[in-house]
Amino acid sequence: MDHPLQIIDRSSPAFPVLLIERLGTEAPVRLWATGSLDLLSVPKTALFCSRACPGHAILKAMDQAQQWRDEGRCVISGFHSPIEKECLNILLRGVQPMIICPARGLERMRIPKQWRRGIDTGRILILSPFDPSQHRLTAALSDQRNRLVAALADDIYFVHVAPAGRIARFVEQVSGWGIPKIG
Repeated sequence: MDHPLQIIDRSSPAFPVLLIERLGTEAPVRLWATGSLDLLSVPKTALFCSRACPGHAILKAMDQAQQWRDEGRCVISGFHSPIEKECLNILLRGVQPMIICPARGLERMRIPKQWRRGIDTGRILILSPFDPSQHRLTAALSDQRNRLVAALADDIYFVHVAPAGRIARFVEQVSGWGIPKIG
């Protein structure tokens, strides 16, 4: 990683209080980040999509990503599923802020050139609750990352939720948090 890695402990003023409020004892003890921590304080929309997604939902998601890009809305996501990746590509063509949350540690992560430009201009923050020893994405890490993303969000957009899938179970978990769902 060629950008400085920041470690934010719970005692740091930069640590998002929302994580403690929404996750309680499951809130991470620390976060690792690269980019502008100021993005943690802007209004954020969380983006989630099941891996399998019908065509009509794909088109709606791409239109929504373009709208967010044009409005300057900050989007937070793991940008891991195929549709989330497509939305990321649309958002990267804008100038709005974004928070990218990989389901792994950041220390040995290669940052794509487009992301580096966004970090340099203060519009991209890469954020992870995982220590540097977590190099490989796993289902358990993805679930933890998804809870972090939702806990930091002001509202949530579910592109598509496959019945009985991981995202469906996740929707049940966060439904009591009072986060508005859009779309």
